[in-house]
Amino acid sequence: MFYKKIIVFLLVSLITIALVGCDSEDSPTETTMLTPKDPNTAPKAVIDRFSPSAGNLFVRDASNGLPASNAPINFDQAPFITKGFGPAGQIVQYYNFDVQPVKSAPIFALFREGESMPVPGQLNIIDVIPGEADYNDFWHVHKVTVPKDYVANTLSNVTDLMNSGYAIEKTNMIVNCPVVPEGSAANLRFKASESKGLVRGWYKDKVVFYFTFAEKDLIVSPPATGHPDVPLAEILVSFNINPGVAGGGPPSGFKTEPGLDQTHNVVDTVPNDQGYSPLWDVDIYDNQDFNTVMDWQTATMANVLAQGAAIVNCPVVSVQ
Repeated sequence: MFYKKIIVFLLVSLITIALVGCDSEDSPTETTMLTPKDPNTAPKAVIDRFSPSAGNLFVRDASNGLPASNAPINFDQAPFITKGFGPAGQIVQYYNFDVQPVKSAPIFALFREGESMPVPGQLNIIDVIPGEADYNDFWHVHKVTVPKDYVANTLSNVTDLMNSGYAIEKTNMIVNCPVVPEGSAANLRFKASESKGLVRGWYKDKVVFYFTFAEKDLIVSPPATGHPDVPLAEILVSFNINPGVAGGGPPSGFKTEPGLDQTHNVVDTVPNDQGYSPLWDVDIYDNQDFNTVMDWQTATMANVLAQGAAIVNCPVVSVQ
């Protein structure tokens, strides 16, 4: 039930996201000198997903037209939305949020002691943004228990959070929440109940914005130290020019049916499948086999040119 409540909070709240109490009389006093912040007037972090330090498949240059630093991104247009096949030949659409690490990053959600929902109005707190070491679109949810008299947004950075001494418990939940510039759009979701808007969070006393994708619960076993790996699924893809040839691989674009945007990229799971994950291990097959690939079975019969070519964040947002 706790995890369902977290998901609801992730999807519905514009106050952000997507387990040990401490007595108020013993609560730390380090935060008593901090002043609550107003997210509506606080400074905003500059976000650039296409810098050389942040991007991999999508890196801005003088000719590719990728949005400038901190400019809104429309993920509902190419090259950020792709049409492929599901394991049984279903037509699927998925977003492309570029290469991501397997190791998750921490996000902190604050709960007043004795309460089962996050502190109303409190933005969740992260410590890394795109382009910084250890950033990941996939966040390992940490529950922070604060006193009953805690005022929302008194904490707005990880340093003060850690110095507060408040109890922090790792949950077994990972959420897919890409940090993007304010004003960015990604209007497709697998479930009608999923929020399509941006959610606000705190990063070093500055406001950040992120999407939430909750087409499937990502449940893990958190290690005693460090952060858990994100579960992986598989995809087989083909490009207009095969890798190993000049201009081949990702720079040449996915191969599509003539005059259409339909690729023959095939995922091995969709959100209703038990092993689904939006973080995909990419294998590349020979584009000479393009016409024979229509589902996962035929994809696995194609000539594979490269295995483990990339690990990418590609949430499935529709299955037909």
